[in-house]
Amino acid sequence: MEAIIHYLNDHYTKQPSLDALAAAAGLSPGHFQRKFTAWVGVSPKAFLQHLTFRDARERLLHGESVDHAAWDAGLSGPSRLHDLCVVLEAASPGEIKRGGAGLTITYGYGQTPFGSCLLGTSARGIVQLSFVDRDEAETLAGMQGRWPQAELVRNDRAIKPVIDQVFRHQAAPQQSLRAYVQGTKFQLRVWRALLEIPPGKLLSYGQLATSIGRPSAARAVGTAVGANPLAYLIPCHRVIRASGVIGGYRWGLGRKQIMIASELASSQV
Repeated sequence: MEAIIHYLNDHYTKQPSLDALAAAAGLSPGHFQRKFTAWVGVSPKAFLQHLTFRDARERLLHGESVDHAAWDAGLSGPSRLHDLCVVLEAASPGEIKRGGAGLTITYGYGQTPFGSCLLGTSARGIVQLSFVDRDEAETLAGMQGRWPQAELVRNDRAIKPVIDQVFRHQAAPQQSLRAYVQGTKFQLRVWRALLEIPPGKLLSYGQLATSIGRPSAARAVGTAVGANPLAYLIPCHRVIRASGVIGGYRWGLGRKQIMIASELASSQV
């Protein structure tokens, strides 16, 4: 496995397939997948994803455009880079205590492939993304509870391009998608780990706990996953029970099943 890891590190820009990696290791694809995951702790695809994102992030930090960073890192294009580049910024304890005082949140409602949603955004980033099943006012109250002192301005037209960016991955050139959230250090650690799960990949709560160095904290991880304020954007739908059962979802089990099926289908294209 060490040799394969070195091989990936040298060839990740070519995005080698599972079959190519298995051939390099002299194993069948299925055997290689199981052995690599057992030794490394993540799948070959997840490891390749990490190397690709690390390289793209470095290129962006050194001034390359999104287009160039995407192609040079071996991604299919800037929209794929957008899938990986969600920047999560945490509100400070002082900012949380002030309840959003001095913050203007523009919010609106719109349609997504998974139903109607409420999205709120500020100069610091997206602060709320919730699906709306029944009562818009009830959904809005959830955002107001998090940011009680913020100025709220409804503008559905201004919010529509942001919703499109989140759900249809139509990122504008030279932009990354930013989120500005309130959470404990533990919650933020879990949410950042969720952002590392690529589309089409599922983890159990135990695996997610292990990924943050807390293998015995699966229950606490589950609670943090459920407290995620950004539906879909922070992909808590990619976490299931160890038994393989889809499990609960804050915005509806049926919606979670559709999201998983959609991502699995897209990842196999």
